[in-house]
Amino acid sequence: MKDRVSMIFIEYGQIDVKDGAFVVIDKTGVRTHIPVGSVACIMLEPGTRVSHAATKLAAQVGTLLVWVGEAGVRVYASGQPGGARADRLLYQAKLALDDTLRLKVVRKMYEVRFGEEAPKRRSVEQLRGIEGARVRKMYQLLAKRHGVQWHGRRYDPKDWKKGDVVNQCISAATACLYGITEAAVLAAGYAPAVGFIHTGKPLSFVYDIADLFKFDTVVPMAFKIAAHSPSHPDKEVRHACRDAFRESRLLKKIIPAIEDVLSAGEIELPKPPEESVPPAIPNAESIGDEGHRSGG
Repeated sequence: MKDRVSMIFIEYGQIDVKDGAFVVIDKTGVRTHIPVGSVACIMLEPGTRVSHAATKLAAQVGTLLVWVGEAGVRVYASGQPGGARADRLLYQAKLALDDTLRLKVVRKMYEVRFGEEAPKRRSVEQLRGIEGARVRKMYQLLAKRHGVQWHGRRYDPKDWKKGDVVNQCISAATACLYGITEAAVLAAGYAPAVGFIHTGKPLSFVYDIADLFKFDTVVPMAFKIAAHSPSHPDKEVRHACRDAFRESRLLKKIIPAIEDVLSAGEIELPKPPEESVPPAIPNAESIGDEGHRSGG
């Protein structure tokens, strides 16, 4: 996963497997080969159809398929919900359910995000409030640096065009970051829904981890692009994110960051009970990452 290209977006095409290759076929019948095994995440925009064979191949190689809305800023579904490692899921759940352990993880996330130790004797709720204030200040500083008018983080997830250009750029950029972060979370064997700061959402843990990188990567880029008043902000942002993720080798950093923040809880991965029964039919050897299900 760490060595893959971050993502590609596909719209208005039929995705299928032809002659063993993962291809996109346009309305004229022209095929475009996609090296599915070297891509972390494929974002499927409106107008895209995917065959059973293509979905199966993507699952086998551990490439996440994500169905997204217009401009890629709404996530409808992903091809592999949940994690595929019981020990990692139990470990993550234990950390999230124990208030003391959860606070340790949240404090570590704060330290990674802001480069300094979290204030002592603060609850998760208090740290969330401090974090929110710092984030709002960072938005204001970026707007001033790039000469962009800033009225706050305002957007309507049901109507993409309601937001101003800078909010459209930020939404498109964070959607890209969430896509590859979810792919990394799944590849590492964890559950996207079991968060520590964010809760109650299908991608709560994805948001937690993406926030560690957001202001070092996609948000400054979004402001920089918005400053030029682009006619197609979502397209420019997606292309910029793709190139930036590749140049910075962001995927190489995400999985170690996940392990780093969870290790702050200072507990070990649970071992299976001695009386547990192995599967009657062992899983086939997977050619994906350890957190992806095999194709068997």
